[in-house]
Amino acid sequence: MSKKNKVQQKQSGTVVNNRRARRNYEVLDSVEAGLVLTGTEIKAIREGRVNLSDAYGKPEGGELWLMNMHIAQYSAGSSNNHEPTRPRKLLLHKDEIIRLSRQVSERGLTLVPMRLYIRRHRAKVELAVARGRKLYDKRRAMIDREREREALQAVRR
Repeated sequence: MSKKNKVQQKQSGTVVNNRRARRNYEVLDSVEAGLVLTGTEIKAIREGRVNLSDAYGKPEGGELWLMNMHIAQYSAGSSNNHEPTRPRKLLLHKDEIIRLSRQVSERGLTLVPMRLYIRRHRAKVELAVARGRKLYDKRRAMIDREREREALQAVRR
């Protein structure tokens, strides 16, 4: 594989996964959304200096915003670097925005970013409509996963 192909393969993959979201939320639906970023933010994302664990989506004024996503300042940036936790606008079709904001307001669901990745040189977020899990739901999910794992191991033997 040539050096150019390795660079393209690295840039097109997943940058960050939100592992905490899979444990704390039951995912009902997911959507791909673009992000409006400033100059040094995309460079910091390509370095992998992003934290999605406390992030959530918020409908506001007919638009969707991604709140509390932390993008660390770019290491080679100047003093005019971006603000790490500023609200970032999500790019979606108008009907998707209406549908997601309706689900969040009516049913009491949450918009959670599941992963951040780069596709065709653009940063994308997989945004999920999710319901929060209680502690006993988390335990039940862990037990179910362990049972499935044991069953697969028994079949393999």
